[in-house]
Amino acid sequence: MNNSFDLITIGDSTIDTFIKIHDATVECDINNKDCKICIKYGEKIPVDSISHSAAGNALNVAVGGRNLGLNSAIYTNLGNDEHGYLIKKKLIQSKVSGNYIQVDPNKESNLSVVLTFKGERTIFVYHQPWDYSLPELPPCSFLYLTSTAESFTKSDIFNQISRYIEKNKPKLIFNPGTYQLKAGIKKYPQILEKCHLLIVNREEARKILEIEKDDVNQKDLLSKLLLLGPKNVVITDGAEGSFATDGKSFFRAGIFPTELVEKTGAGDAYSSGVIAGLFYKLPLAQAMIWGTINASHAIQFIGTQRGLLTKDDLERHRKAVPELIAVEF
Repeated sequence: MNNSFDLITIGDSTIDTFIKIHDATVECDINNKDCKICIKYGEKIPVDSISHSAAGNALNVAVGGRNLGLNSAIYTNLGNDEHGYLIKKKLIQSKVSGNYIQVDPNKESNLSVVLTFKGERTIFVYHQPWDYSLPELPPCSFLYLTSTAESFTKSDIFNQISRYIEKNKPKLIFNPGTYQLKAGIKKYPQILEKCHLLIVNREEARKILEIEKDDVNQKDLLSKLLLLGPKNVVITDGAEGSFATDGKSFFRAGIFPTELVEKTGAGDAYSSGVIAGLFYKLPLAQAMIWGTINASHAIQFIGTQRGLLTKDDLERHRKAVPELIAVEF
């Protein structure tokens, strides 16, 4: 067993079933927002392809970090079933330590269905109500906290993570999941104040800050999130790129133009690229570009890990686009 790790991720894992369809429509409101995918009710819908893979934010980032040369481990909860076995198998194949997996013999592992239409994905997610309890983790350089089930609110997991950080001094990267956002991350100052980097998308940033209007500018969002305690903040915003602050400057990184096949896992690929960049002592502005390149390659494939880059590949892509830089704004 390793005495320490470069990266330990904390969060739920799942088996994703990807279903690609073409027989659907998208309907939006008058402002071309609040869009819904529409399929025929009560009909048999033709499917272009079906595939399965182990996934989940914590798993994707652990694998992404490992691809980029980081010695990675994961704390996640699984059932004692076939899907749990497949998730463990993926971790072993990816050389991510599964020594800190907790198995509940009375529950089944998480499953998700990803419906893909014209490059965009709609995800049906189910999180088992796990009993979260942080195992005895060794020290690490970076600790990545992300999506869990709603049952985390009934546990002491955030306090346990806070005590682990106080003892071992890792840099905490927090990418809150659906149920953590629903519970309200402002309720957990012990996490936010210890957070080295908070990563959210624009919609999530507005939700955290309880801002209903969509015309708020990125600098205001970053500044308000910074006041919650994290030392650095990144906001991703799809085709607009990503925006960040280190408390002194504000940066914007554009996107790397590429063919979009499927978006699932793009955010996790971005996160693992940024973490790896920071691990290799790059400043935040340059680490953003690592995230951008990793995400741009990930969306060229169906599944959350097939397009993840190795460190050599990422550096080669980086040299090919020297003009892609994060600029101050």
